[in-house]
Amino acid sequence: MDISASTTSSSGVKTEVKTNNGMIQPNSFRVVAGPCTVESYEQFEASAKAVKEAGFSYIRGGAFKPRTSPYSFQGLGEEGLGILSEVASEYGLEVVTEVMDPKDIEKVMEHAKVIQIGARNMQNFALLKHIGEAIAGTDHGAVLKRGLSATVEEWLQAAEYITSEGGDNVVLCERGIRTFENATRFTLDLSAVIVAKRLTDLPVIVDPSHAAGRRDLVVPLSKASVAAEADGLIIESHHEPENALCDGEQALPAEALHGLKGILEPFATAMGRGVI
Repeated sequence: MDISASTTSSSGVKTEVKTNNGMIQPNSFRVVAGPCTVESYEQFEASAKAVKEAGFSYIRGGAFKPRTSPYSFQGLGEEGLGILSEVASEYGLEVVTEVMDPKDIEKVMEHAKVIQIGARNMQNFALLKHIGEAIAGTDHGAVLKRGLSATVEEWLQAAEYITSEGGDNVVLCERGIRTFENATRFTLDLSAVIVAKRLTDLPVIVDPSHAAGRRDLVVPLSKASVAAEADGLIIESHHEPENALCDGEQALPAEALHGLKGILEPFATAMGRGVI
């Protein structure tokens, strides 16, 4: 596929517009927030309370965490899944969480509405096909993060591994790519958001937290994401980011999360959307 010559919908990705899949809704800008990892019941409960009070209805949290170092905290696994669903049910929140291994897909779906495929697994084609089969015909969805060095073409073709198995409810997520620039953790490629939305009708959201790697840039990049026609955000927040076991430096504290909806509303309104 030569995307430079493409106009619209030429990627081959299934392009039927998904307008009522829960996570992405018409004329709305979805914000998913929550901690990088589930560390304990108390930690996740406090973060869920902050997400709810901020006016959002989707929470993220990792039970299985891929880490660069094998000595870093890897998540609580099945114990974390139980905490995710118990706390989310208490606060009336829907869960987005990552799956890394095909053998975990079924049990993750018991606890989460949306499966996240992380950047490191974007081209784990066996995993993508299994997820496509698992969510086909269900109300579950998948968020596919762009790989650290993936082109837009590779990203869209990875999505096809899911859609070709019947898993139509796929949301693309731009989370920053590796470049020569080191002022930020990665480089947020907002042009890719616009290009992806020109090439497919799959929704596209943005993860400014992993792109920036620092919390002071998360809100400005969130505002820019609205203007770049993104359909939402997935951001990291923590009730005590200074004590987080993973990525605390890029997590918004509760007070910043509480103000985010009001900050984004004028930008979303200008784009004909409401923040949810």
